[in-house]
Amino acid sequence: MNERIQQFNQEQEESESTDADVACPECGGTVINDEEHGESVCSECGLVVETDEIDHGPEWRAFNAKEKDEKSRVGAPTTNTMHDKGLSTNIDWRDKDAYGNALGSRQREKMQRLRKWNERFRTRDSKERNLKQALGEIDRMASALGLPDNVRETASVIYRRALEEDLLPGRSIEGVSTSCVYAAARQAGVPRSLDEIADVSRVEKHEIARTYRYVVRELGLEVKPADPESYVPRFASDLELSDEAEHRARMLLQNAKDKGIHSGKSPVGLAAAAVYAASLLTNEKTTQAEVSEVADISEVTIRNRYHELLEAEETINAI
Repeated sequence: MNERIQQFNQEQEESESTDADVACPECGGTVINDEEHGESVCSECGLVVETDEIDHGPEWRAFNAKEKDEKSRVGAPTTNTMHDKGLSTNIDWRDKDAYGNALGSRQREKMQRLRKWNERFRTRDSKERNLKQALGEIDRMASALGLPDNVRETASVIYRRALEEDLLPGRSIEGVSTSCVYAAARQAGVPRSLDEIADVSRVEKHEIARTYRYVVRELGLEVKPADPESYVPRFASDLELSDEAEHRARMLLQNAKDKGIHSGKSPVGLAAAAVYAASLLTNEKTTQAEVSEVADISEVTIRNRYHELLEAEETINAI
C-alpha cells in the first residue's frame, strides 16, 4: 500500500515538473494555462501553444445585437449599482402581450395593480428604500461627472458598507452617497475636484468634505492623496491639446515634485497651471480663462502656480 502511495506521489511530482518546464516553441518563454478560454498561452509573446476542446462560450452564434438578444437565455450579470443587485423582475410599462397586441381594459388594470405590488415588494423595508435612493443618486452624479462603470460599482459597494456599519444616522443620504462617489473616483485614479463634485451634488461642499473624512476613517478606506498628473489627460482633452503638450505638462509636474513645491498645493491648481504652461511651451493657443473654465479654478491660482512651475523647471535645467 505504501509503495503505491509513493509511486502515485512520484508520478504527481513528475507531472507537475513537466508542466512547469513547458517552454514556448516560438520564443522559449514560459507557457501558462488560461482557464477562462481553455488555452495554453505563452506569457512572453502571446502564442497559443495548445487549445483545449472545452468551449466556455455559448453554443449559438449571433451576427448582430438583435440576434444576440433573441438567442441569449440568461439575464444581465448581478451588479451592486442596483439595490436588489439586478435580480428582481421588472414588469414592462407598455400594455402589450407577447405578440405586440394591445391589452384590453381589464387586463390593463390588472397589469397596473401588478406593477404597483411588484414595486412595493422590491423595496420591502426602510433599509432597501434608503439603498435604492442612494444608488440612484450615485448613478446620477457619476453620469453627470462622466465617470466609468467601475467607479459607480465601487461607490455603490462603499455605500453598502456604510449602511451595514450603521454610519448613516445623523447624516443625509445625499451627503454619504456623494462622499462615496468622491472616494471611489480617487481610488480608481480618475479623481474629480471637490468643487466638481459639489456642482452635481444636492449638498454643500463643506458637508461633502466632512462626510468624506468620516466615511474614509470609519471604513478604513485606502485613498491616496490626489496626484496632479491624474487630472492632466482630462484637462488636455477638454482643451484639445496635443499629446506633446500633455507630455510636457507631466514633465513640469514631475519637476515640481522633485523640487518639493507641490506640497500643500491644490492638485487641481497645479495640474491646470501645468497644462497652461505646456500649451505655451508647445506654441498652442490656450488662454488662462479657458483653462480656468475647464479646471473650475480661478485664474489667479493658475498664474501663481504657473510661475512656481516655471521656476522649478529653470532650477532643474540650470543644475
